[in-house]
Amino acid sequence: MSAGIAALPAAKRDAIAMAVRQFSDFNADNDPHGEHDCAVVAVPGRRIIWKIDYYPRDDSGADPDPTDPATTKRVLTIMLAEEY
Repeated sequence: MSAGIAALPAAKRDAIAMAVRQFSDFNADNDPHGEHDCAVVAVPGRRIIWKIDYYPRDDSGADPDPTDPATTKRVLTIMLAEEY
């Protein structure tokens, strides 16, 4: 999580985490590649951006198959929209 998210009260952080976990409104506008790896969610009083980045597990810079969890690690970032 970003510094902005970390600075929020625990109850707000919990609500944000739940909103990210439950997000399923992917469509052609917010997910044009069908990857389900980024979205903007609204939590009362805040716009939140979350995204998933993919990295090779061996840190080589090249991943033969980003869909394979054996070769790819995924990192979820949750941030306030204004931190983007």
